[in-house]
Amino acid sequence: MSQGRMLIVEDDPDISNMLRIYFQSQGYDVTVAQRGEDALDMCRQQLPHIIVLDIMLPDMDGYDVCRNLRGSLRTSHIPIIFLTQKDERSDKIHGLELGADDYITKPFDLEELKLRVKNALARAKYESLTNPTTGLPSGRLIEDQLRQLMQRDDWGIIYVGIQGFNTFSEVYGFVAGEEVLRFASMIIGKSADSVGTSDDFIGHIGGHDFIIITSKEMTEPTVADLKNRFDKGVGVHYDWQTVQQGHMTVQDGEGNETKVDLMTLSIGTVTADDGPFADIREITEEAASARRKPRVNNSS
Repeated sequence: MSQGRMLIVEDDPDISNMLRIYFQSQGYDVTVAQRGEDALDMCRQQLPHIIVLDIMLPDMDGYDVCRNLRGSLRTSHIPIIFLTQKDERSDKIHGLELGADDYITKPFDLEELKLRVKNALARAKYESLTNPTTGLPSGRLIEDQLRQLMQRDDWGIIYVGIQGFNTFSEVYGFVAGEEVLRFASMIIGKSADSVGTSDDFIGHIGGHDFIIITSKEMTEPTVADLKNRFDKGVGVHYDWQTVQQGHMTVQDGEGNETKVDLMTLSIGTVTADDGPFADIREITEEAASARRKPRVNNSS
């Protein structure tokens, strides 16, 4: 079982290869970026669970990378451990002020770094900051974002579920199901990038339910883009024959066959204009109700 997705941002190939090999041997899924911009692009494609970040990079320093990650709602929750040759107290304080979770100085002990990584991930898990499968914010982070909506009048919420997910997982197994969840989180991020802004919030509520917080004028365009991306890409998770048929054939306990549609998105939307709302519970209830309406669930 994977210990989590790790992104190592380090321009020295000897160090990055050493870290990649070591942490892969510890059960982590490791990717490496040699430049700060590459690291930011990778985070937009798939959220890592933790980032080990060198300060001295060829295009931008690690402080700027950290500042960018902390400044975006989509990446502000990711634990960051600075890795650097600098040992000045002021440098450490500067990194921690930017929101880094820890700081280790070269040359370093691999066992110590492993423990720091483990502890940072444990803190994030304890605080229910991220979903372990997708790496998206969950739990308290979603609630915090919803509470902030009460002070605004320009927001829109997109409540997303995957119709047919449970049947798919029963047929293809939970590993394939987790791949679908990661696929969904990826296309949600792409839709937000394409239609919305980097300040749009994306969360994984749990199971196969997701939430997007955007501006009210971008709500419907984001929904249209998201449905289009999902419908075009979901076929890769099925076998060839099922895709050609356009449905799964499922047998019940008595051997009777039933045709089951391919997975689609079930989406409900709510904006500030649908209020007023007294608290976040009313907002989420309205979003859930909207998702049940045939008008917004016509792709399922």
